[in-house]
Amino acid sequence: MKREDKQRVVDDLHSAWLQASAGVVTHYRGLTVAEMGDLRRRLRQHNVSLQVVKNTLARRAAEGTGFKAAEEMFTGPVAIAYGNDPVGMAKAISEFAKEHEKFEVKGGLLEGKFIDPQGIKALASLPPREVLLAQILGTMQAPLGAFVRTLSEVPASFVRTLAAIRDQKQAA
Repeated sequence: MKREDKQRVVDDLHSAWLQASAGVVTHYRGLTVAEMGDLRRRLRQHNVSLQVVKNTLARRAAEGTGFKAAEEMFTGPVAIAYGNDPVGMAKAISEFAKEHEKFEVKGGLLEGKFIDPQGIKALASLPPREVLLAQILGTMQAPLGAFVRTLSEVPASFVRTLAAIRDQKQAA
């Protein structure tokens, strides 16, 4: 690679990593091009990019970003996934790792903090973002719903009491 090309790769990675909130570092030795293409397709569904880059270029690109915490993992043949959907990324990578024994998850980053492979598995076990938002919304609405039901019960019990008195007078 020419020096200008290397600098362009470093600059592109640096700007992408500044915008990314999460990343996963993996070793891909022994995978075919088709298998790597399959992994890229899975990650693309979650708007996550996967880059195979030389370790020295990755170290340079990590300067001044949250990916600096992953610098020690940049050894051997690494592929680095990065994006803003940590749960989707973790799910796609974990599923792929289960299907391909040669694929190894080294660790990851979430908001600039290092995550070990078990942390990535824990992220993968979380429900999708939409489900989490729905759960939060349901939790926020529950007290309001109970309050409305309590308020509506007062007139309803008054009407039932009047109906019972009416029925009692009609029976007499």
